[in-house]
Amino acid sequence: MSAVTESKGLVLENTSRRDALIAIEKKYQKLWSEEHQFEIDAPSIDDVPITMDSEELHKKYPKFMSSMAYPYMNGVLHAGHCFTLSKVEFSVGFERMNGKRALFPLGFHCTGMPILACADKLKREAEIFGSDYLNVPAEEDEEVEEAPKKQVSEDVTKFKATKSKAQAKKGRGKYQFEIMLQLGIAREDIKKFADSKYWLDYFPPLCQQDCSDLGARIDWRRSYITTDRNPYYDAFIRWQMNKLKEHGKIKFGERNTIYSEKDGQPCMDHDRQTGEGVTPQEYVAVKIAVTEFSPEAQKAIDSAGDKLDKSKKFYFIAATLRPETMYGQTCCFVSPKIDYGICDAGDSYYITTERAFKNMSYQKLTPTRGSYKPVLFVNGQAFIGSKIHAPISVYPEIRILPMNTVIATKGTGVVTCVPSNSPDDYITMKELQNKPEYYGIDPEWVNFEPLPIIKTEKYGDFTAQALVEEKKIQSPKDINALAEAKKLAYKEDFYSGIMTFGKYTGEKVEVAKDKVKNDMITEGVAFVYNEPESQVVSRSGDECIVSLEDQWYLDYGEESWRKLAEECLQDMQCFSPEVKNAFEGVLDWLKNWAVSRTYGLGSKLPWDPKYLVESLSDSTIYQSFYTIAHLLFSDFYGAEVGPLGIKPEQMTDEVFDYIFQHTDDIESNIPIRSLQTLRREFEYFYPLDVSISGKDLIPNHLTFFIYTHVALFPKKFWPKGIRANGHLMLNTAKMSKSTGNFMTLEQLVEKYGADASRIALADAGDTIEDANLDESNANAAILRLFNLKEWAEEMIKNIDSLRSGPITEVFDIAFENEMNSLVEKTYEQYTLTNYKNALKYGLFDFQASRDYYRDSGETMHKDLVLRYIETQALLLAPVTPHFSDFIYRELLKKEGSVQNAKFPRATKPVDQAISASLEYIRDLQRSIREAEGQGMKKKKGKPADLDSSKPARLTLLISENFPEWQNAVIEVVRELFESQSLNDNKKVKEKVEPKEMKRAMPFISLLKQRLANESADSVFNRELLFNEVEIIKGALPNIQKATQSVSVEEVKILSFPQGAKVGKNVITGEEEELPNFARIIDNAVPGTPGVILQNL
Repeated sequence: MSAVTESKGLVLENTSRRDALIAIEKKYQKLWSEEHQFEIDAPSIDDVPITMDSEELHKKYPKFMSSMAYPYMNGVLHAGHCFTLSKVEFSVGFERMNGKRALFPLGFHCTGMPILACADKLKREAEIFGSDYLNVPAEEDEEVEEAPKKQVSEDVTKFKATKSKAQAKKGRGKYQFEIMLQLGIAREDIKKFADSKYWLDYFPPLCQQDCSDLGARIDWRRSYITTDRNPYYDAFIRWQMNKLKEHGKIKFGERNTIYSEKDGQPCMDHDRQTGEGVTPQEYVAVKIAVTEFSPEAQKAIDSAGDKLDKSKKFYFIAATLRPETMYGQTCCFVSPKIDYGICDAGDSYYITTERAFKNMSYQKLTPTRGSYKPVLFVNGQAFIGSKIHAPISVYPEIRILPMNTVIATKGTGVVTCVPSNSPDDYITMKELQNKPEYYGIDPEWVNFEPLPIIKTEKYGDFTAQALVEEKKIQSPKDINALAEAKKLAYKEDFYSGIMTFGKYTGEKVEVAKDKVKNDMITEGVAFVYNEPESQVVSRSGDECIVSLEDQWYLDYGEESWRKLAEECLQDMQCFSPEVKNAFEGVLDWLKNWAVSRTYGLGSKLPWDPKYLVESLSDSTIYQSFYTIAHLLFSDFYGAEVGPLGIKPEQMTDEVFDYIFQHTDDIESNIPIRSLQTLRREFEYFYPLDVSISGKDLIPNHLTFFIYTHVALFPKKFWPKGIRANGHLMLNTAKMSKSTGNFMTLEQLVEKYGADASRIALADAGDTIEDANLDESNANAAILRLFNLKEWAEEMIKNIDSLRSGPITEVFDIAFENEMNSLVEKTYEQYTLTNYKNALKYGLFDFQASRDYYRDSGETMHKDLVLRYIETQALLLAPVTPHFSDFIYRELLKKEGSVQNAKFPRATKPVDQAISASLEYIRDLQRSIREAEGQGMKKKKGKPADLDSSKPARLTLLISENFPEWQNAVIEVVRELFESQSLNDNKKVKEKVEPKEMKRAMPFISLLKQRLANESADSVFNRELLFNEVEIIKGALPNIQKATQSVSVEEVKILSFPQGAKVGKNVITGEEEELPNFARIIDNAVPGTPGVILQNL
């Protein structure tokens, strides 16, 4: 299948080199498959007795297991999937070369609503447009609706991913059949996808093919689809659910959940078109009693006649996250742009938005569930000036006032005003006080002073005023600055604030907050209200609400369970502090999670089969099922019984207990040897060494992964690592089908081949920040690999023409030493999973070292060339296995595959003196070229100092010691660094001689930069590791050839002590007067000689 959506990327002019590399790749992919290279098994119970425990087994037979979040089967894999996959791929390739049995399994996720929803849409569209989908009406020009602005959670303590995977899955077609066409499905085949089962048959084999074309080291024997279509996986999920319920982790009861009224069920993350990761946001809904409506509002109410019961009270309902500040309410805001509903709440009327009242009606806060239509709509402008009584406010009577920035899609559309602690409220009150006539209000309505409620060390008694002044906020229109100020105010008050008013004076805000909230609820002046923290749209197109539902839920956040999850996290490798911090944030706020739903694909709850297990709850410990899957069945679907001859119905809960929880009390008709084999596979490959996923899965999938593992497995089988990567951009822009900046995995490999694509993926980035797949890097990799292949073939063909014998020459020794250094650096970066840096040292720098060596003498050394070719193949093997195996087997004639070769290490300790001397020569050659360039520049009205048509003399000025002023400054910096006072400029100036200040300060700045990146010893100990004169003399022929245009026919090397007028010619041994180049002489220090180029 070839996707229709074409990438707008790079156009390849000549593909002959790429095609040559692809031919190699296809050959080796076939060979690896025939050799079963990636089918990795645990040591058999015949070779190692079943009595050996897992810790001893791992010591004797090292292993490594890594997995990625299995891809969802509603389409083919794209470059973003491939980026995550590459992280697993590179780590597995590297660990194989460290002698471990490295396993990479991959399954296919089919659970949830998306596939069934798409299939149902196709059925409906076929009924409307015909089975060939040809009778669709012509599209008319439609007004493009602006995408809703991303709403940020107001709860600053919550970590939220910034991109929804569900959004990424959403196509740009108006109809589902159009989306299928974009996926490359032939029109005549689309009708087959109206059956949800067909998706499960169609996409998994394509996923397998695309991954195999990339050269992925996946053990496909262990692959499976989820849902009850695979009866073995279905049995596994039933066991998981039963065990969680048995351990008290699954409970039944009322809980607030994101809910689709249209679908009639909770809408979980994978069931959403937009809003993945969004959870219910709890507010305190404050009942603000109306004591007298404004004339305009009263007129509107009177016009309703008998529709309204005038004997009932009317309340404006304001939603707040800060009940502790309600003492300082000075007014209440509504928007003149919003039509408010007067809604029947039973014993009273609530004035709020219809959207908010709809949420309330599903939370047992109104008389009738699902009845939320207002009795009357009144525009906000009409309410301006109404008198109200705000509960617990020190001001007994305040007014309804206008606020233009209030929105109808957040909270209730009614906003309490606390100018002491809310920057928005403070600046709006100032605006109203300055322009009462403009807003049509009485100045007396805003004649209130802010009440000091909370004191913080940073902002004092009035947080809002301090932040408005600090941020230089001038008006309510300064939206971005106000948003930042609001966040800072909330954080500072909550974490650092002390109550200075009210019943809980003297208590910390984080303690008092809940007490004030509970008091208000008890007194009947407030209630708890929930709504989605930002917009959620279901796949059926319904804007979701929060509903109080009777349902089965996982009790995430329960104290004892959370402590185990936190313990697991503390012992886990997260590869970056940002990832660990993000998990800690999620564990802080994550609460119970609905485990069931009624629509979609999946396994049924064992004890309540009218419900299905939702898609994020059946994908938490699937990695453990990989360990045994290949022994149970022989196809993705569990239709073919596997090598142990076990049928699905034999996989009882007792059997899974035996395998996963090491219980020996079992009744089963499965032979004990088969049970022991299954247990051995699990206990050998577990714990999972690292799970790799995008960072957007931290708030759900990855945190659930931790929770479920600690609930069901002994501690020794808890996961050891999680690596979360950023999203992938393509050519520095967001991947998007609608803009054409999009690539499937198939397209990427077809265009650049597997190994060049893998290099581009490795070079894309390794941090939690968004990475960038640059097609120009993939294209450059083709040329680099092809040229390397050609060069290696030529070298081996003419190997006898190279030098042999002892390795004694300067550049032979330097090249061997640098290869050792780069091998060790590459090994370290692979160990740290920093693949971009591994490429830097193991390919780019390694090749540059070869190039320098090749250009440094007449003939290279045979042994070093052969070692370079072999080492280069091995260093690249985790990233470019096809290319490396070709070099390894066909050029070097090695036995076996590079897949099983040992990763190279240094052949001898790295000699730092040799490394330093080689870097010195390179720096000197660079300085000579810079001097050449400067000398050949024409000056205004004058010829250049250097004529390239004439021969030249190169003079090198070698300083024997450092200037005294530098030595003195070094000591000052060392003293201040050790006392941690180096950033105190006052102390620096006190220590430095005034007359030296001009040249000392830039030098100090340079030292500070070096201290930020190097060890203090290397910065302060300036003694050279080599003899500068001897190094120059030994490399003189190469130094003499450093220029590019000028021919150097004479070289003079003068060594001199600082301050001298004469120096010693190191070639003749005679004293000579130093040339008249004072600035160059002054700048010459040990390790950085002065360079002078002059025509003879």
